Amino acid sequence: MSSAHDFDFFHGDWDVLHRRRTDFLDPDSGWEEFSGTSRCRPLFDGTANLDEIDMPHLSAKGATLRLFDPATERWSLNWASSITGTLFPPVFGRFEGERGDFHGDDTYDGKDVRVRFVWSGISPTTARWEQAFSVDGGETWLTDWTMAFTRSSGTPAG
Repeated sequence: MSSAHDFDFFHGDWDVLHRRRTDFLDPDSGWEEFSGTSRCRPLFDGTANLDEIDMPHLSAKGATLRLFDPATERWSLNWASSITGTLFPPVFGRFEGERGDFHGDDTYDGKDVRVRFVWSGISPTTARWEQAFSVDGGETWLTDWTMAFTRSSGTPAG
C-alpha cells in the first residue's frame, strides 16, 4: 500500500549515474553515460517533495515535484526541464512493496507516447529510477533512461 512517506528515502543529496539512449524511441540507438547530482527536500510534512537534478553533461537541470493524494493513495510526479522551461504532463502511480510504478501520457518528437517511471533498488544508500516509452498504448515498452542514485558521502539518509 502506498503512503504519504513513500519517498522519504529520497530526501537529501545524491550522486547520479545517468544512462540514456541517444534516440529515445529507437531500440537500436546507442547509449551514453554521464554523472550528475540530485538534492531532494520534503514539503508539506513529507506528503510532497521537490528535487533538483543537475546534469552538467547536458548543460541542464531538472526538477520533480511529487505530491501524494491521500484520497486515492497515489502520487503525481511532475517534471520540469531547464532546457524547455516547461512542466511536462505528470505521471501517476504508487508503490507496491519495494517498487513504485507511475504512468502517464505525453508526446515525444511529435509522437503520442505512454510514459512509465519505475523506482526500485531502494536502500538507505541507493535507489534506481527508470523511464520507458510505449508507442503502442503500453503493449511494449522501450527503456530509454536510467538513473543509479548513490547517497553522497556524509549525507544522512532520508
